[in-house]
Amino acid sequence: MDDINALAEDHLTAARASAHGRSAHLVLQQPPLRQTAIALTEGTALDEHNAPPAASLLVLRGSVRLTAGSGDTELSAGALHPIPRERHGLLALSDAVVLLTAVND
Repeated sequence: MDDINALAEDHLTAARASAHGRSAHLVLQQPPLRQTAIALTEGTALDEHNAPPAASLLVLRGSVRLTAGSGDTELSAGALHPIPRERHGLLALSDAVVLLTAVND
């Protein structure tokens, strides 16, 4: 089992060193469940993409804006939020790390 706090710090460091401002790590894969830690530097975005059948976002560090046609939601460290079942994106409002949990068919 990964130490999620150490993993978050390591990937935030990697994101800061990356030209793209992001770093990700597959934490757990037990089909259909998948958990991924994603680190983003302030201002870095994940462009709009399709949603899996079920997913949630847990903010481990910093703050992010989850964008979707149905409305945007700002989330800060400690927030757990469902991913809308529509195209959506993510913007880091500050250096941030999130844990994405998704269930795929």
